[in-house]
Amino acid sequence: MKETMTSQLAIELEDKYGAHNYHPLPVVLSKGEGAKVWDVEGKEYFDFLSAYSAVNQGHCNPKIISALIDQAKILTLTSRAFYNDTLGVYEKFATTFFGYDKILPMNTGAEGDETALKLCRKWAYTKKGVPENQAKIIVCENNFHGRTITVISMSTDPDSRGGFGPFTPGFITIPYNDIPALEKALEDPNVAGFLVEPIQGEAGVFVPDDGYLSKAYALCKAKNVLFIADEVQTGIARTGKLLACDHENVRPDILILGKALSGGVYPISAVLADDEIMLCIKPGEHGSTFGGNPMAARVAVAALEVVKEEDLAGKAEYLGKIFRAEMSKLIEETTLVKKVRGKGLLNAIIVNDTEDSQTAWNICMKMAENGVLAKPTHGNIIRFAPPLVITEDQLYDAISRIKKSILSFC
Repeated sequence: MKETMTSQLAIELEDKYGAHNYHPLPVVLSKGEGAKVWDVEGKEYFDFLSAYSAVNQGHCNPKIISALIDQAKILTLTSRAFYNDTLGVYEKFATTFFGYDKILPMNTGAEGDETALKLCRKWAYTKKGVPENQAKIIVCENNFHGRTITVISMSTDPDSRGGFGPFTPGFITIPYNDIPALEKALEDPNVAGFLVEPIQGEAGVFVPDDGYLSKAYALCKAKNVLFIADEVQTGIARTGKLLACDHENVRPDILILGKALSGGVYPISAVLADDEIMLCIKPGEHGSTFGGNPMAARVAVAALEVVKEEDLAGKAEYLGKIFRAEMSKLIEETTLVKKVRGKGLLNAIIVNDTEDSQTAWNICMKMAENGVLAKPTHGNIIRFAPPLVITEDQLYDAISRIKKSILSFC
C-alpha cells in the first residue's frame, strides 16, 4: 500500500536522502496558483518569496503552462548541434523586447553570470587590448551571483567561500554603493567590466542611493569598461520597471536575466548584449546542451508576453508603495522593526540590531502559522516578494497577517 504523504514524511525523506545544503522553513508545499500555495495537508498560504522572484507571473500561470505543455508534446530538446524552429523566434522576440542585438540562452542564473564573465573577458582581449590573462572585473562586497567556484571567488560571504578554495583570480572587490571606490578601481587599465546587482537581493534588499547606477555607468563608459547588470532577481518587472536599471535610464552593456524569464516553470536564463560584444565569442567557445531548447524558447516568450499584457511592472510599482507604507507604520508601533526598504514588490524589513538573533526566523515561523510564507536572510532581515499578480485585496490581507505575526513578539 502506498504511504500517504504528510509534511513530516516529506521532510524526513529529504533529510535522509538529500544533501543538507539548504535550511528551509518546515512547510511542505504541493500546489500553487497565482499568489497562493498550499501544503500537503491543504493549508493555504500567501507566497511572499516567489521562489526568489522566479514566479513573478504567479504560480502555474495558465498561458505559460499552456506553452510548456504544447511544446512538450512536439519537441523538447535538440541540443545546439542542430537548428530548431522555436529558438530563432524566441531570440528575435527577446532581443526586441529588451532592445539588444543578440541573446545567448542558458539555463540558470549562475550560468548566466558565468557567461557574462567569459564574454567580458573575451571582449577585453579582442576589443580593448588587455594583455592575455590579465583582465580584471570589479565586483561588490555582499554580492550574490550564484554558487559556482568562479562566482564564489568574488563573494564576501564566508558561508559561500569557506572550504571551497582555491579560487578563481581576476576580481577586484569594492564596497557596494560607493562611487569613489569604483572610480579608484577603474584606474587599473586592465579592468574589463563592472558586475553589479542594481539592488542587492540576497544581502537583504539593499537599495543603493539614487544616482548610483547612472554615475557608475558613466564612469565605466569613460574608462571603456563594460557595465554588467545582474538582473536575475531584480529584472522582469519585480522592482516596478521592466529592469531595475530602468529606474535610472541605464542600459547595461551586458544584461543577465533568469528566474522570471520562465515564470518559474522551467530553468531559463539569458545574457543580452550588442554585436560588438556578443560576437567576440565564436563557435565552440561557449555553450549548453539545454540552453535555448524548444520548450525554453516557447516558455520564455509566453512569460514575457504575460509581463507586458498584464502590466506587471506597473502593478509592482503601485502595490510596492502600499506595502512599504503599511510596513513603515510598524516602526512607530514597535521598537522591533528598525527599517523598511525596497522598490516595487522587492522589499525587506530589518527587525533588530544584530544578525546573530533568531528573531527574524521566529517571525517567519509565526507568519507561516498565520498563512504567509517569507524567509529571513542575514539573521535579522526578512524579504517580502509576492508574485506580481497578487491583487490589492490579497496584499492587504497578507499585510494584516504579517503585522499580526510581528506584533505577537512585542
